[in-house]
This record gives sequence, structure tokens and C-alpha cells, in this order.
Amino acid sequence: MTARPPLPVGFRVDLDPATLRLTGDLWFGGSPARILRLTAAGQALWQRLESGTVTSRAEGILARRMTDEGLAHPLPPEPATTPAITVVVPVRGRPEMLDRCLTGLGDRHPVIVVDDATTDPRVVAGVAARHGATLVRRDINGGPAAARNTGLRHVTTELVALVDSDCRPVHGWLEQLAAHFADPLVAVAAPRVVAAGDGPCALDMGDRPARVVARTPVPYVPTAALLARTSALRQMERDGDVFEVALRPGEDVDLVWRLHRAGWLVRYDPSVRVAHEEPATRAALLARRFHYGTSVAPLAVRHPGAMSPLELHPWPALTVAGLLARRPTLAGAAFTASVFAMLRTLRKAGVPEAGTVPAMAEAVRQTWLGTGRYATRFASPLLAAVLVAPGGRTPARRWGRRLAAASLLLGPALTAWLPRRSSTGPVRFVADSIADDIAYGAGVWAGCLRERTTEPLRPVINRHPLRDERPTR
Repeated sequence: MTARPPLPVGFRVDLDPATLRLTGDLWFGGSPARILRLTAAGQALWQRLESGTVTSRAEGILARRMTDEGLAHPLPPEPATTPAITVVVPVRGRPEMLDRCLTGLGDRHPVIVVDDATTDPRVVAGVAARHGATLVRRDINGGPAAARNTGLRHVTTELVALVDSDCRPVHGWLEQLAAHFADPLVAVAAPRVVAAGDGPCALDMGDRPARVVARTPVPYVPTAALLARTSALRQMERDGDVFEVALRPGEDVDLVWRLHRAGWLVRYDPSVRVAHEEPATRAALLARRFHYGTSVAPLAVRHPGAMSPLELHPWPALTVAGLLARRPTLAGAAFTASVFAMLRTLRKAGVPEAGTVPAMAEAVRQTWLGTGRYATRFASPLLAAVLVAPGGRTPARRWGRRLAAASLLLGPALTAWLPRRSSTGPVRFVADSIADDIAYGAGVWAGCLRERTTEPLRPVINRHPLRDERPTR
């Protein structure tokens, strides 16, 4: 495999909040979790990186390794100039939203509005004309992917921004993202997409920066708003199209994963925010969640192994099973085994053993939460049946089963609500969260039936809790 170029001079690196420095030469973090060993030379290089920028090839190589492994994140230098950018906005109707979107974009960069066969094209043409945008008309509706492909054919600038008409961009967001392209490996830089009003946004990928890779905390970024290197998108063309028009939705996830497989980097920068107009009614929001869920099976067919609804580690999973079944002896034995198994792994790697018990307790908690989310999405009728069924030879056993089902159903939502304590009360928040999961899961089921696959429903057993990397300088 060809060595990747170092991170360019002028970049800084910022440790991921989850990265731990175990000893002078041992680091733990990343996704999947790994132990990284630094040689004495590597430790000296890191000391310089901690207090300054990349100034040499050796520092750049270490910075690249740390950021590629997800242990740290690159902070680009302030650019002297911003590369030329063209903005592509696909739209079908929605003139009011388009007007707000174009107002937010302003006139700093040329804008191409692609009308995807609006029933009354005059309304879209009028909005585009008022804002000085170039209008491209499609006579046949092909969906967002087809509209973006049409717009991309008219782009000649180094960078291209893709913005949906229901977004409300703010001044300066493109310039902030453009700084990431000082790294020649970056193909896409994406902002955090948040709700324009109160409440959550289904496209929000969280508040932590990330490299975007399948089966990591940020597995993809939506094309609702992002900035891309035009030449990288051209390399992804198939029969003249960048986006796969057969995927509707899911074309953005497919593109991101193809870019990663081709060796490009996709960066998520939550310090840059773009507001997104969410559906006005709860029913419309749930319909959108169902729609998103239908994309999972087609993506699984195109990218085998790139996604999993639930990743389990054997000993924590057995511990959770024992707790849910009210078998304390089994749960205790499994937890003890998990601690000893991790201790054996750490001793073999020469890693300090302090904190092993709390770490394994957290692994059990995360397994319980993941299992609850999985069961709510894909087996909610079963949970409901356990909650209302009169079965059970004794009251204790009957209520034990109900308690286990209730913990799976309510636990993940309550855990998400506690640190926020938003204006939405716990009952409303939990009800909305469960409804979202059920709608999304129903979409996944529908997609699986259509594609005749069960891959998006099958949990993955991970028998390797962490990777031990060889010394790095």
C-alpha cells in the first residue's frame, strides 16, 4: 500500500476527547479502539506538535497517523485566500424555502439552482432570478441525486458546495470549511446540520469533530450541506454521474463510502453550523424517518460489512443477558470473565491495568443501551407483547420480564434526555424518541424485504476489544 503523504505544514492537531495517554509512549483511543505506541523519537515529535504546528515532514507523518486513526483531529491553518467555489442547490417547488436558502448564501459565490421538474417552473425561476442565480431546468423529475448530477456538470471551480433548498446557511460557513482543503487528501468537509427551530435534527451528526468512516461514531455526512473537491467527485463518476440515482435516499452515504474506499478523506467539522428546516408536523417527521430507513438495505447490498445495527462484545453481551434474565450468578460470572479477559489483553500489550473494572462496567452499560435501541427499532411489537402479556408462572417472574422489556424500551431515550434536560419534558422526549426509532426501523424492514437481505438486521460479534499498533515515530 502506498504511504499516505504527511499532514501539510501549518496544520495543528487536537486530541480527541476520548483519547487517553496511558504512559509516555502508550496512547489509547480511536475507532475501532486501539493502543498506539510511540518510539522515543515519536514522543519528541508529539511534544512539538502539542505546542505548535506541523513544521517538518516527520511531524506531518505523525500528525497524519494520529488523525487517520481517529486519535486526534486536524486543525487547518487560516488560508490566505479561499479557492473558487460554486454552489449547487437542487430544488423541486418549495419557493419560500429556496428564497431563504439563497438569502443565506448571499452573492459571494456563484449559485446554480437545479429545478427538478417543478410543476410550475415560473415560481422557482422567479426566486433564482431575484438572487442572481443560474437556473438549470430538468424536464423529468429524477430526485435529489439526479438534480445534483445535473448541477455538477456545470461546475468548473476547484470546490463545489452542495446545499439543499431547506437549509439556511449563514455568512462565512463555506470559507471556514474551505480551510480543510489545504490537506490534499480531503475530498469533503461537512458542517454540523442542526434544526432551524427547537428540537432535534435527524441529520445532526453530533458535536465532536471526526474523520468520516463507516462503522465509526460519524459513519457518513448528509449532502444537505457540504463542501467538496470537484476533482475528487469527478473521480467517482459512473457513466457521467457522481451520485447513484437508484439510491433515493442514501445516495450521500454511498458517495462518502466510495470516496473513503478510493483513499480520500471526509472531514466533519461541527464548529461550522448550518440550520435545516425540519418537517412541520410530527407525522411528516416520522414519514421522513421511515424514508431514511428504507435506504439501509440498498446500502448494505452495495457496501457489504459497512454497517451493523448492533456490535456486541461477547462478555459484556452475556452480562447484559444475565441481568435482563434476572440471573445474577450468570451476570456476575460473565462480568468477572470480562474483567479478567481485558486484564489478560492489557498485560500482553504491556498496558497499565488501572481503571479496568470501571471500563468494563461502561462496556456493559453501552451494550445495554445498544441492545435497547436495537430492540426498539426492530422488535418493538415483541417488547410491547412482553409488557402486556399476562404470562409467567409467578408474579415475580412476570414483573421481572416486564421490567427487562421496559428497561430496553425506555433506557436509551431516558439516557439521552438526562444530560440535555431540554424544554421538552422526559415523557414527551421519550415518546418522540421511541416513535422515531420505530419509524426508522420500519423503514429498514421495508428495505430489507424489497432487497431480500437481512444484513441490516444482523448484529455483529466483535471478539477483539482493541488493536495493539506497532511502535510509531
